[in-house]
Amino acid sequence: MANKLFILVLLILGSTYWASSQTQINWMSWDEALRRNEIEQRKFVVDIYTSWCSWCKRLDKVTFQNEDIAKYINENFYAIKFNAEQKAPVVIHGKTYKYLKKNKRGYHELAAALTQGNLSYPTVVFLDNKLRTIQALKGFHSPKDFAVIIRYFADDHYKTTPWKKFASNCH
Repeated sequence: MANKLFILVLLILGSTYWASSQTQINWMSWDEALRRNEIEQRKFVVDIYTSWCSWCKRLDKVTFQNEDIAKYINENFYAIKFNAEQKAPVVIHGKTYKYLKKNKRGYHELAAALTQGNLSYPTVVFLDNKLRTIQALKGFHSPKDFAVIIRYFADDHYKTTPWKKFASNCH
């Protein structure tokens, strides 16, 4: 009887841990995010990456896999993972963005537009609900730092409070 109770407790604890550790960012395509934004307006967070970028993979594994980060993004943003070297065109508000071949590699016009021509990987771009760029942030950000960053944009602090003041009050 004690063994059965012990096994039952382990199963319950294990399933609770598994369920709580399964929170992941709900990455969407551009089309899906735009459709959902027509129903419920939100800001967008766009992860611009390439398949060969080691820091992009680290951002995915360390920051975007963080349960608190994933939950907060899912509740406050439409999240788009965008390969800056994708070949397929993307149409946004009637404008078609295409892949441009350059030397051995190329880039997608939309990645260049979102980063204002400053292609660097990874770059996380925050857009308002009308797809206007709020901020593009280059490089890797730890979960601790990224938690502050996403609150800054999600809660509109960027409109009234300078970043340094906001960040110093959060640490």
